[in-house]
Amino acid sequence: MSDPYGDLELVELYDIDNPGGADHAWYRALADEVGARSIIDLGCGTGLLTRSLVQPGRSVIGVDPSRTMLGYARRQPGADSVTWIEGDASALASTGTTDLAICTGNAIMHVSPEELPATLTSLVQAIRPGGTFSFESRNPGYREWERWTAEATYGERDTPAGYLREWLEVSSADNGRVVFDAHNVFPGGEDRIYTSTLYFRTAEEFRQELDAAGFADVAWYGDWHGSPEDDDSRVIVFRATR
Repeated sequence: MSDPYGDLELVELYDIDNPGGADHAWYRALADEVGARSIIDLGCGTGLLTRSLVQPGRSVIGVDPSRTMLGYARRQPGADSVTWIEGDASALASTGTTDLAICTGNAIMHVSPEELPATLTSLVQAIRPGGTFSFESRNPGYREWERWTAEATYGERDTPAGYLREWLEVSSADNGRVVFDAHNVFPGGEDRIYTSTLYFRTAEEFRQELDAAGFADVAWYGDWHGSPEDDDSRVIVFRATR
């Protein structure tokens, strides 16, 4: 499996660019609400949220396809209390015993339409009956990719990796599939370009996929405070029951 985030210098900037906020608070509160004694964090990345979920008597598993990100996660304080697995949802054990599974940081948007049914099936098989699955995804109604232009996203800053010039640029957007380049120009002029593909799905499209996989009681919100979802909602936050 190739490493989708294989540049260690940029991985080390990830938590600076994506600090914990209302999203992390939502998932920690949910874990407490459902009394989760076992948690899977699918697409855990650098493990910033994953490590914060650790409590006495609770097991936490972080799963991610990026060896570089997991390597970084394993070196952080508190990492020894988490079980780290390199892989995607197919690496999950079909134990049917997990209380809560989460997929954060819009990670589910990297899963293609062809892969999504198998991903959700793997989660169903890992979660106990009555257990919870929660995740978030960017709202296609907000059409955020239209703002990902060089002019709108250009920035310069000092970082631990050096002085960077950065911007985003969309190369294609069709039927919910958005491909864009993230430019990272280092002091010597090297432009490290990383291409990502995201799949934007409506709440109803996700509901149908969740139902088909065996989830029930699917609910969604337009922010981290439980507001209704509409076209002004940047994200859609989902919660479903196994």
